[in-house]
Amino acid sequence: LLLDRSDAVELPIKFIPRHAGRYHCQILLKSSCDIRVYEIECVVNTDHAEAELEFLTPAYQAVNQDIPISNMSSHDWKLEAILEGQGFYGPPLINVGLGETALYPLMFKPIAEG
Repeated sequence: LLLDRSDAVELPIKFIPRHAGRYHCQILLKSSCDIRVYEIECVVNTDHAEAELEFLTPAYQAVNQDIPISNMSSHDWKLEAILEGQGFYGPPLINVGLGETALYPLMFKPIAEG
């Protein structure tokens, strides 16, 4: 059965997720001669989160910042940290369990003024 484009009906849906995860939905369409149920699953990822931190400390004195990472998805996270820039230190991997918030310990220890 091929439908002509003129037989198509648009059904606009607005979806505003609060967190990463899987969202399930059922849409029930009824008419006098037909009933249809559509199952929809939306997957929300947070692949490109960006943040900016500013550190102010005397030369040769370290400053530590615990960065909270909240996992509101439906599975555990194993995250890899890639630190760029001289004087930054932190663990290369961090695990964040389902529904948990883990603290990533970032340290900045400048070796000179500037």
